[in-house]
Amino acid sequence: MKIEHQLRFWIIGLVLLIVALFFLRSILLPFVAGMAIAYFLDPLCDRIEKMGCSRTWATTIVTALFLLAVLALAAVLLPPLEAQLVDFFGQLPTYIQAVTAKLGPLLKALRSHLPASAAPSMSDVTGYLGRIAGWGADSLGTILSGGFALANLVSLIFITPIVTFYLLRDWDKITMKLDLWLPRDHADEIRGQLHEIDRTLAGFARGQATVCLCLALYYGLGLSLIGLDFGLALGLIAGVLSFIPFVGSFLALAGSVALALAQFGTWQGVAMVVGVCAVGQVIEGYVLTPKLVGDRVRLHPVWVIFALLAGGSLFGFVGLLLAVPVAAVCGVLARYSLSHYLGSRIYRGDTPPLDSGN
Repeated sequence: MKIEHQLRFWIIGLVLLIVALFFLRSILLPFVAGMAIAYFLDPLCDRIEKMGCSRTWATTIVTALFLLAVLALAAVLLPPLEAQLVDFFGQLPTYIQAVTAKLGPLLKALRSHLPASAAPSMSDVTGYLGRIAGWGADSLGTILSGGFALANLVSLIFITPIVTFYLLRDWDKITMKLDLWLPRDHADEIRGQLHEIDRTLAGFARGQATVCLCLALYYGLGLSLIGLDFGLALGLIAGVLSFIPFVGSFLALAGSVALALAQFGTWQGVAMVVGVCAVGQVIEGYVLTPKLVGDRVRLHPVWVIFALLAGGSLFGFVGLLLAVPVAAVCGVLARYSLSHYLGSRIYRGDTPPLDSGN
């Protein structure tokens, strides 16, 4: 088969796959979660299998241990989180009034230094805040309806363990079958790129998971120690959402500053909150991420932002979770394509390649 026919076949197949995923995006979450968990647990399952256990028993042991760890973590964290969230929504009207009262003197001072036509009034600010809140609610509703509605939450809890078990049990069979389906003329080259993708994703995902855990502990303890109400809940949520770049840090800063404005009577409390968040950013940007994640993804921050917006727009919450891994895979394939392009006659024309020995 000519290379043009092969390319046409794979391009059509890729387009059909993307279209199918788009229309099925509302049910993808438990399957994506199950596949990700199976991918993480497969090395541990392989080690137990080498010790003499059958694959089924190794899968059963690993899956059971993972579920027990998740349940133990939930038993420790969910009660205080639930209590703080219920208390937060109960006090939300009081917090809104406190923030409005805190911004009043600032607006008066601002109006005294600006022309009357340019100075904002309290009604203007209230209108802006209302529009921002409405936009946030609409965006959150879109994300939730796209990937985290009640039906998906139930399926995540009950279907994900089943998907994880069967994928983990048959992981080696699935990979062997996929290897047999590779085009024979290019099988070795494709295996090389798949190995590079596996190395990139494994290093990034495991490193990023450790970063999220460290940030959740830091923000939760740090914000609680300075006396911020609901600091534990906010810190843990911000740390977990740090798996989505920029989201966790933005949530920690915006949420904690808003709570500090409502809770503390002085700007010193707000400054302490900002200090905790600033130190967290330094720890994440200069210690945790370089040492645990490094440059495995090799993507420019602008492309990461674009991937997040595109993934969230197309696939909702699932798209946000998969945006960076999919972008990393595209990056590996793009670098491979670019290396071939730079060595081809399409790039060089009739100019012979330079002799590196001269």
